[in-house]
Amino acid sequence: MTQSHPRISKAVIPAAGLGTRFLPATKATPKEMLPVVDKPAIQYVVEEAVSAGLDDVLMITGRNKRPLEDHFDRNYELESALQKKGDASRLAKVQESSDLATMHYVRQGDPRGLGHAVLCAAPHVGHEPFAVLLGDDLIDPRDPLLQRMIEVQEQHGGSVIALMEVAPEQIHLYGCAAVEATAEGDVVRISGLVEKPDPADAPSHYAIIGRYVLDPHVFDILRKTEPGRGGEIQLTDALQQLATDEKLGGPVHGVVFQGRRYDTGDRGDYLRAIVRLACEREDLGPDFRTWLRSYVAEEMQQS
Repeated sequence: MTQSHPRISKAVIPAAGLGTRFLPATKATPKEMLPVVDKPAIQYVVEEAVSAGLDDVLMITGRNKRPLEDHFDRNYELESALQKKGDASRLAKVQESSDLATMHYVRQGDPRGLGHAVLCAAPHVGHEPFAVLLGDDLIDPRDPLLQRMIEVQEQHGGSVIALMEVAPEQIHLYGCAAVEATAEGDVVRISGLVEKPDPADAPSHYAIIGRYVLDPHVFDILRKTEPGRGGEIQLTDALQQLATDEKLGGPVHGVVFQGRRYDTGDRGDYLRAIVRLACEREDLGPDFRTWLRSYVAEEMQQS
């Protein structure tokens, strides 16, 4: 018989990065506010958390990140102007972001890596399990990854990490997990983790993607974790300790994701994400797909 574990209610979204890969666009605008079609990337992430039942959201921010707070706040002047125009459709879109969740913010004054960012959430999270969602990974709402991860955590306790199988030559771009099969096809037991290994040293082709459900004991480990790769406090290093010593905070499982994921942390993948999402929109898709087919055909003829 499986054991029941506390229900998760809080989500943590680290958003203190400088966004250097998107300069100069991110010189004065947070990368999380870059639009994916007509919504900033960060709103997709908050919507995902809310869809999984997590309506208490803590965002870890830094300098020049005030637009994130403004986006999820009310804008009475804009709302009043739209109301006077009778533009109910745009008014609803503006109000949607401020009504999504109960938002909290804390600054990561010294950007010392993802592990340090997660540690900044400790006073807010307390002694409850919680979810961490990285803003560069957008998960299609038709593929409820986070809900599945919460189910696994409630069943087994401990921590749960999202995994995706990648080509061997790409594994050096990710954290990588050593895994053992379980009775559930999409769930594996994680026995070890390594951050961005050389392909020859990688324990598997399973890459960590930006979704975690964590046991609060991870905070105790992060407080003692020394800077690792890149001189930063790596969340992967703390999870490695949990994976190798269950007594520290329960087992570590992985959910192998095979759904639709959009990577907005890379310029090329960001553009592909916009195209894919635009093509699937009912209001934009038909005309956009027609134009896209025509454009590709013209390019093919000229090449």
